This record gives sequence, C-alpha cells and structure tokens, in this order.
Amino acid sequence: MLDPYVRQVIDPPLDRIGRRLAAAGISANAVTVAGFAVGLLAIPCLAAEWYGLALAAILANRLADGLDGAVARHTTLTDFGGYLDIVCDFIMYSGVAFGFALARPGNAVPAAFLILSFVGTGTTFLAFAILAAKLRLSSDARGRKSLYYLGGLTEGTETIAVFTAFCLFPSAFPSLAYVFGGLCWLTTAGRVMAARHTFG
Repeated sequence: MLDPYVRQVIDPPLDRIGRRLAAAGISANAVTVAGFAVGLLAIPCLAAEWYGLALAAILANRLADGLDGAVARHTTLTDFGGYLDIVCDFIMYSGVAFGFALARPGNAVPAAFLILSFVGTGTTFLAFAILAAKLRLSSDARGRKSLYYLGGLTEGTETIAVFTAFCLFPSAFPSLAYVFGGLCWLTTAGRVMAARHTFG
C-alpha cells in the first residue's frame, strides 16, 4: 500500500548505488543471492533470540532486495532475475516467521498462521502475474519490473515495518503476527477480486 510513496524517496539513492555496482561488474543476481544469504542468518539469530543481529540481517536483506533491481536497470532486466528475486523474497518472509517459531514455543501457532497468510499473498501475486503475462498486460506502477506487480494492503514497506516491530518487541510477536496475517488475508481477498475483474 505504501510502496509507491516510499519508492519516490528510496529509488534515487538506490539507483545511484545500483549504477556504481553495475559499473563495477557486479550482477543483479549476485546482489540477490548475497542478500538472500545474509537474510537467512536472521533465522538462527531469531532462534537464539539475538533480535538486534536478526534485525540487522533482515534490513540488509531488504536493502539488497532494493539494490538488485537498481543494478538490473543499469544492465539488463532478465526473466530469471525476476524469478530469483521473488523466490528469495517469499522464502525469506517465511524464514523470519520460522525463526520466531524456533525462539519460543508460544510463537509456533502465530508463526504458522503468518506463513499460511504469506502463502495467500504469494500465490495470488504470482498467479496474477502468470495470467497477466499470458495476456501481455503490463504495469509500471511499481517501477520497471520483470513481471506484473499487483499491489495490496501488505507490500514490501509494510512487511519491513512489521518485521522491525517483531525484532524490537519480540514479546508482542504473537499479537503482531495475527494482526499482520489478517491484513495479508485482506490483501489476498483484494487480489482475488482484482483477478476476477481483470480475467473474469
């Protein structure tokens, strides 16, 4: 929901850094994989309840997620690059929930609900993109992308905000997970309605 507004602020500096990385010969896929590897470190950190280190890993991962697209725009946008980016994103999102489940037994059910909610947002996002490609639909509302980006109530900005809240207030994880998971289901419902309108 907030991504279009946040992009106006973060895109210019990301673009400058992306141009420099591209000029240095660093590929967008290398940024994606490096960011993913760093992001996965959040899981053992969360399991050990090292929330500060976990947050640092999550934020580094999200920075890389913004930079890989900036690098790609200064080199070449590829289908595989878009595919790799999305796969790493959704594994990372679920990984954060899994890390909190490992941290405390009381987090297990809220974490499972959150992962279930991510399945809803992920499948409605990707299924829409598949059919949009089949019908040759395109949108630049989220900038130049390798696939069709359908918005929603819970997008990247909201996810970063709630992950930050998880790490700053770990005891509130169950309540926050249920609230954010509920918002994810509203996003899922909205995307189903958008698909019904577009493809029905």
